Amino acid sequence: MSQRQVLQVFEQYQRARSQFAQAVADLAARPQSIDTLRSAGVVCLLRPLLLDVVPSIRQTTALALGRLADYDVEMAEAIVKAAILPQLICSLPEENRYYKKAAAFVLRAVAKHSPLLAQAVVQSGALEMLVICLEDFDPGVKEGASWGLGYIARHNPELSQAVVDAGAVPLLVLCIQEPEIALKRIAASTLSDISKHSPELAQTVVDAGAIAHLAQMIPNPDAKLKRQVLSALSQIAKHSVDLAELVVEAEIFPVVLTCLKDSDEYVKKNGATLIREIAKHTPELSQIIVNSGGVAAVIDCIGSSRGTVRLPGIMTLGYVAAHSENLSMAVIVSKGIPPLCLCLVEEHEDHIKAAAAWALGQIGRHTTEHARHVAVANVLPTLLDIFVDPRSSEDLRTKTKKALKNILQKCTYLPALEPLLHEAPPSIMKHIIGQFSKVLFPWIF
Repeated sequence: MSQRQVLQVFEQYQRARSQFAQAVADLAARPQSIDTLRSAGVVCLLRPLLLDVVPSIRQTTALALGRLADYDVEMAEAIVKAAILPQLICSLPEENRYYKKAAAFVLRAVAKHSPLLAQAVVQSGALEMLVICLEDFDPGVKEGASWGLGYIARHNPELSQAVVDAGAVPLLVLCIQEPEIALKRIAASTLSDISKHSPELAQTVVDAGAIAHLAQMIPNPDAKLKRQVLSALSQIAKHSVDLAELVVEAEIFPVVLTCLKDSDEYVKKNGATLIREIAKHTPELSQIIVNSGGVAAVIDCIGSSRGTVRLPGIMTLGYVAAHSENLSMAVIVSKGIPPLCLCLVEEHEDHIKAAAAWALGQIGRHTTEHARHVAVANVLPTLLDIFVDPRSSEDLRTKTKKALKNILQKCTYLPALEPLLHEAPPSIMKHIIGQFSKVLFPWIF
């Protein structure tokens, strides 16, 4: 047998391995093929190909495993049980960029399903490898690594802390400064996933200098990037007064208000969420929002939106109004009551109606003047109808009852109370009669 014939055997074997890996990768992209691949024991057949001498076969094998793991939790568990993860990453730093991207995809696809699987990824030693990939020259590799870290961090504080301990945060902050938009998006999303769990984790992100770079990207025309930037700032600001003040000090006002007019619904929602997370902390922070024209912008956003996009704006008005008489009056003067009342009528979701009822209760609870403004807008009959409606959820009934009580206990405007006398149940009637008594028999009180 000639040398050529001998080599031909090896070439055929290599071609067959390559064709097999490619065919499985193609089949794994089709959901209808997954069960057949599973029953054929595809994971065990792919495992040795991860150590193949041919780089393109290793890369295609990793892609196939990523697609399988991405499909469902059972396939991801099978990959972990087959001890594929340590094999996948053992030589990651020396591999080419295509393999690194495919390997990061496998780690992400496994980690996304559950905290247990994400923990398995961490225990395989993947964090260190992903952090090394964050320093890679190729932006696609950085993006894949950042995405993988985000899927690990999002599950719980312990996994998020593991990502922090691996040294990822400073490198993620560098990634948001890179010119590639896709990399900026994923890095901002991962910083958001890390920050959301606790004040300590958010502080780690702040200490790495993230706030200033995130704030600078708010005016960026890319909607998907803005969504992630606003989400990251919200997740930082929500934890404490100090963190919220640091976000405000990055001069996000008034530029963040332009997001409330964005054509992208998620940008609007995330912009309103950021303002809500700042407003809830103190009267001083709410006053900054009022002074920058934030209340009027939030009211416009509520008026021009529908469904869950309205929710953070509704809650913002409630938080601002709750702090003090003056801030509540600022909401009234900015014509905040009519759109909240509209939400009670137009929205079908009980939790949105409940938020609107709560916000109206916060506006009307301060003084007789505040309560009168709410009553004149014909809010009370609407709240009462929701309260007595048997289709209303328990939470909605509780919130409307509390709102009615808050407003009625301050309301002395009898023309608004009279229509309620015919329909109000005893639990509400006692508050109405109490107000009539205060007005008609003031010497008793």
